[in-house]
Amino acid sequence: MLARYRIVRGKRPPDEPLPEGRRIDIRKHTSHVLRPDAALVAMYLKRPDAANFKRYQAAYLARLRQRFAEDRAPFDALAAEAARSDVYLGCNCPTAKNPDVRHCHTYLALRFMKQKYPKLEVVLPDV
Repeated sequence: MLARYRIVRGKRPPDEPLPEGRRIDIRKHTSHVLRPDAALVAMYLKRPDAANFKRYQAAYLARLRQRFAEDRAPFDALAAEAARSDVYLGCNCPTAKNPDVRHCHTYLALRFMKQKYPKLEVVLPDV
C-alpha cells in the first residue's frame, strides 16, 4: 500500500501518530524521484491560489513524467515495495501557507503512481 504522512517538526500531536511501515521523505530538498523542484515549490508558495496551483500541478506532473520516461526503475522499485508492504510518502503539508493537502505534491505523486501502476493500492488522504 502507498499513502502519505505528515512530517512534523518538534513534538508530534498525540492524535496524529506516525504510521507503521516505511516512511520516505520526498520533500524538495531530498533526492527522491518524487520530490518537487525547489524553484517550483517557491513559485507556488509565493502565491498559493487556485490558478497558481494549476500551473504548479502541471509543471510537477510534467517533471514526474519526464523522470519516469528517462528512468522508470526508481518508480518500479517504489511500486514493488508498496505492493509488498506499507509505504508512506512524507511532507510537511498541510501548513499555514498550503492548508489544502490536495495541493501537496504527495497527493499529486500518489495520483501519478496510481495512474502508472493501476493494480497498486494507493490511499489518498481523506479531505
